[in-house]
Parts: sequence; structure tokens; C-alpha cells
Amino acid sequence: MNILAWIVLGLIAGAIAKAIYPGHQGGGILGTIVLGIIGAFVGGTLGVFFSTGTFALTAPALSIPGIIVAVIGAIIAVFLWNLLTRSSAV
Repeated sequence: MNILAWIVLGLIAGAIAKAIYPGHQGGGILGTIVLGIIGAFVGGTLGVFFSTGTFALTAPALSIPGIIVAVIGAIIAVFLWNLLTRSSAV
């Protein structure tokens, strides 16, 4: 998949994941794209692992099932990002 398709998939997946995930997430459009692209890798890798039992770094295609897998991966990425950047207010 070329880089423009990765950016489009990352934007779509990141925007949907941020809309679904509760609470406020910062980062702007660039953060949304980056978390979406990371989510596409996470979702694609988990999808291949659960379907074939092998671990391979891959990404879903630019299709409806691919976007769904990328959104699930982006939700996981947003969750992990919130865990890493959460401030511990006392």
C-alpha cells in the first residue's frame, strides 16, 4: 500500500477511534493520523495472528473490513496512548 493510502486509512481510522473512545484526546490532526496508522498496524497484526496463528507485521487493505480492523487497532492505540500520557493528579 502506498504512503498516501496509509495516510488516508490512518486519518479515517484515527478519527473514528477518537470519536468512539470516551473522554478528551488531544493531538490534533497529525496525532489522529499517527495513531490511526499505528492502529492499522496493530489491528492488521492482531488480525493475522488470530486468523493464522502466525505473527507478521502487516496492515489491512483500504476496504470496509480493513477500516474496521484499523479502527479497532486505533482504539487500542488511543487507549495505550492515554495510559502513557495520563497525569497522576493527587
